[in-house]
Amino acid sequence: MQDKIFKALLIVSAIVIPVIGGGIIYSLTLDASGAFEHFGFWNFICSDDWVTTAGKEKYGALPFITGTMLTTGLALLICIPFSLPVALFTGEYFRGKKIATVLATVTDLLAGIPSIIYGLWGFYALRPIFMFLNLSPQGSGILTAAFVLAIMIVPYAASLSSEFIKMVPADLKEAAYGLGATRAEVIRRVIFPTAGSGIFSAYILAIGRALGETMTVTMLIGNTNQMPETLRTTGNTMASIIANQFGEADGLKLSSLIAIGLILFLITAIINLIGKIMIRRAQHV
Repeated sequence: MQDKIFKALLIVSAIVIPVIGGGIIYSLTLDASGAFEHFGFWNFICSDDWVTTAGKEKYGALPFITGTMLTTGLALLICIPFSLPVALFTGEYFRGKKIATVLATVTDLLAGIPSIIYGLWGFYALRPIFMFLNLSPQGSGILTAAFVLAIMIVPYAASLSSEFIKMVPADLKEAAYGLGATRAEVIRRVIFPTAGSGIFSAYILAIGRALGETMTVTMLIGNTNQMPETLRTTGNTMASIIANQFGEADGLKLSSLIAIGLILFLITAIINLIGKIMIRRAQHV
């Protein structure tokens, strides 16, 4: 009887997840169809216009796609040099020692802090510093938002990467040491090849969090509906434009915002799919 109940629960779970995913795609596509039919799918994606004047409405997603890619890409570039050493520190160099336990606890704590807290900290603490250093004329912009995003995903990526590093069998490392390998050589030739796919998946998940981050970016990016010319200028991401204007939108504008949400969903799905393919290839090398 228990086996039958357990199998039934598994079957229900296997059915519900695809149904939910399909329902999300269907509802977004249905509500976004007005914008795609009015402007054309590719014209909507490639246009940088955002005119809200009644009778002259013209909407395009390119500035927000660009803002999303810039903030996410720059955040990842900043994240990797900081998160990977933390993962090696807690997962390999000082594994099992008190200092590693303390650092891992702090890292997990930072990974669980709500994004609005990071946004407030960035607005009141980091933004004035960026203005003082002339990194951003207004303190807000692509660079500011990306920097805080990087701080948000560093503990997330470090914590996951550390767990994968700890999973590397001790026999492999001891064998390498027995052959005269140094710590750096063990990390490069044993740990990274063995835990590489897991570490890569940690960064894919970090990218997913950065892509969809809303409140932190909304508070720091400047919220201007234009193509960002440099990293110092203000802009918007797909998530921030929806957060800013969804409450007052209707008609064609509402359909355009939902279309941007659909594009964000598809970009996230594509990145995750590419990540899974690369992980599978790495596992078979």
